[in-house]
Amino acid sequence: VPWPPACPPSWPCRVSSVLNRDVKQFGKKHMFDASEETCWNSDQGACQWVTLDFPRSVKVSQLHIQFQGGFSSRLCTLEGCRAGEELVKISHLYPEDINAMQISFAALGSGFQVEETVLDKLKITFENSTDFFGRIVVYHLGVLGERL
Repeated sequence: VPWPPACPPSWPCRVSSVLNRDVKQFGKKHMFDASEETCWNSDQGACQWVTLDFPRSVKVSQLHIQFQGGFSSRLCTLEGCRAGEELVKISHLYPEDINAMQISFAALGSGFQVEETVLDKLKITFENSTDFFGRIVVYHLGVLGERL
């Protein structure tokens, strides 16, 4: 069963920070609202991150992400785990510093790929921001896969 590229607001999601703690304007929910006008905007600092806790195990096959150019990440580390386990590194992604939607595919051998993995939790760490202050701006984040 294909899984839509948006996470319902009821799914537990955490972020490292929100710009000026203004969750109404820049909160995590804006990554999943399908609006081109809203976004999650992190505060400044190294290694911003997002975690997603899925309601049941999923086989993740794609990651969709849309940054604001100038506030993206040159290196993203994906970690994941099954329920009750510790996070382990899955792969590195090397997104472009552009405004367009970027889609990773499993096993394509490109710089933007995600390993097809069964997970209950996914953590994306933005390790190398293109912004001098380390801020990250994400307009859309989606995970595609198969519910198990």
